[in-house]
Amino acid sequence: MSGTVDEHTVNAGPFGAWLLRLRASLHGDTGMDVPCGDCTGCCTSGYSIQLRRSDVAARARVPVGITVEAPGFAPGDLTLPAREDGTCPMLQAGRCSIYAERPQTCLDYDCRIFAAAGLDAGGADKRVINQRVRAWRFDYEDDAARRAHDAVRAAARFIRERPEAFSALGVRVPTGTMGIAVLAIKAHAALLDGAPPRDPVELARAMMVAGRAYDAPAAAPSPPAATR
Repeated sequence: MSGTVDEHTVNAGPFGAWLLRLRASLHGDTGMDVPCGDCTGCCTSGYSIQLRRSDVAARARVPVGITVEAPGFAPGDLTLPAREDGTCPMLQAGRCSIYAERPQTCLDYDCRIFAAAGLDAGGADKRVINQRVRAWRFDYEDDAARRAHDAVRAAARFIRERPEAFSALGVRVPTGTMGIAVLAIKAHAALLDGAPPRDPVELARAMMVAGRAYDAPAAAPSPPAATR
């Protein structure tokens, strides 16, 4: 089984284009196009996979009896739990056996979000993903793309290090790295336009305003469709 990846430099692509597509993906408008190569980190790291009702082709390929109900998700959604060794049940001989029909959850997953935010994916159980995260290297189309990446990293660092600033506003921010990275992607605009507020609570407030502006339906960008 190919569950490892050499910790070398891997081209993550142009940051500006990636950020635009990811923000659209978070709105549910498109999947991601990830240059995974031989890495199967996300398939071997203990993730449970949500199977939406709309994942008709994937659900038809998943054997009966290995899915469970998915509390907290939409009615009719199921969860495909990982095996005891952390691998996905649909991983066969080191490859996804339903790749062409894989569910939307898999289409959306992009570990470059952790590289963008300057975070690991998790602890020892995410070792393979962490290796790839540390290997990713973005390039930049222009200074605006570089500034956007700096803002995402700064936002993630602030969320992680200053949760009390958000608590002062009655807001509980994520503590897991995926939640932190997603919020940083949504709210990084607060650190882009001019000088951000120096007061931590006011910066937290500005980030929440930016995040809510992103979450507004009209804010969704429209990149080209994913091809992977």
